[in-house]
Amino acid sequence: MKKFSFFLSIFFLLSIAFIGCKQNNLTDETDDILPVTFKVDIPSSISNNAVVNKSAKDDVMQGNEIYQHLNNFIKIGESSAELTEMIMSEIRKYHLNHAMIFSFTSDEDGRVKNVEVIENSEFEGALWQYQLNISDAESVPNTDQGFALQIFWNRSPIKGISILKPYNINRTENENNPNSMFRIDYSEAGENGYDAQMTVSVAGLPLPVNEPYSVSTLKMFVGRTGELVVIKGNTNHPNATLFTTDEVGFNWAFVAAGDDAENLGTAEVGLPPSTLNSNDRNVILKDYSIKNVFTNRINAWFFQQWGVTPTQTQLDDLLFNTQAPGFFNADGFVIAGNSPTAAYEPLLTAMNALNPYNPSEISNLILNFKFAAVK
Repeated sequence: MKKFSFFLSIFFLLSIAFIGCKQNNLTDETDDILPVTFKVDIPSSISNNAVVNKSAKDDVMQGNEIYQHLNNFIKIGESSAELTEMIMSEIRKYHLNHAMIFSFTSDEDGRVKNVEVIENSEFEGALWQYQLNISDAESVPNTDQGFALQIFWNRSPIKGISILKPYNINRTENENNPNSMFRIDYSEAGENGYDAQMTVSVAGLPLPVNEPYSVSTLKMFVGRTGELVVIKGNTNHPNATLFTTDEVGFNWAFVAAGDDAENLGTAEVGLPPSTLNSNDRNVILKDYSIKNVFTNRINAWFFQQWGVTPTQTQLDDLLFNTQAPGFFNADGFVIAGNSPTAAYEPLLTAMNALNPYNPSEISNLILNFKFAAVK
């Protein structure tokens, strides 16, 4: 049987350089107003992309092949947040500490970028101490007003929103990626009892014709309390099929928890249709569990191929290690179904309190900047 595999497009390599800045408006003071952190670190047990720990049954579909993609999708979300921190690190060299406007020529794409720092800015019903805009100067007349980056933030406690459009950050690297946008909502204000939390949203990703399992949209929440990290989210794969082509498009919906000190993790995954309009955890993760969806799709595939359905023994072999939940350690996927040790029990408790997002809402996710009034 042909094994099921996902093709994941890693779509951006972004950086921003300020070597060419016009520095006449910049301060020589060492203080700055930018946040030091703007993301929640995720244990590597559930945020890496190394394929490891082969199943004992090498000739059948293996749990690690299925669950490993969760690590890839979580890594996309984490990398999106890291991008904001990377840009902040570059900007911090110039010690921005008050309202100002200046321009520079990017070393990355040779285009002029405008920079504006605004004090006391309103966005989405909240008042923020600061707003930072970076825009591509030639693109200002466009519908997106050339915005490459917007950050809204408060300094104490640190809380903010970062919105990015890679196409306007680096036109050279993203010439064929004109619509992708990223948003990171980050807070250390203690909402919901977390020491820190972030929500990563991604929309408008390119969908290469030869990669039917590519991600179009993603939304992921991460909350940290001490060493415990909880994660929930969805990725949408609008062109994907499973074994047969009569059903197209699904969400990869998941909940997960990790222990940063022990580098352990556990996760549960559902594969609901992209069009499913439901917030019901049981529907998303139980009715559309990996095992249920794969069972239905394999039955359909067998009938299309040979006019029969597989025996239970054949199904059991084909679905080896596809039960929920999946368990991970520092090396990656370990096993599915039953907890390998009692050390995972607190993670299971935390994970079972989480609910993925509504699949149809994630499938139709749209991100926007705060646009300036047109003069």
